[in-house]
Amino acid sequence: MLLFRWLILLLLLGAVVSFVFYAGTGEPRYRRYGLIILKWVLISGFGFFAVLILERLA
Repeated sequence: MLLFRWLILLLLLGAVVSFVFYAGTGEPRYRRYGLIILKWVLISGFGFFAVLILERLA
C-alpha cells in the first residue's frame, strides 16, 4: 500500500515536470509525455480504489 502511494506520487511528479518542461521549451513532446503519464496514473488509481471497494464488499 505504501509502495503504491509512493509510486503514484512519483508518477504525478513526473507528469508535472513534463508539463513544466513543455511550458519552458514549448516542445509538444513534453506535453504528450505528461498526458500519457497522467492518463496511466488515473487509470491505475481508479483500479486501486476499485480493488479496495471490492475488498470492503466481500
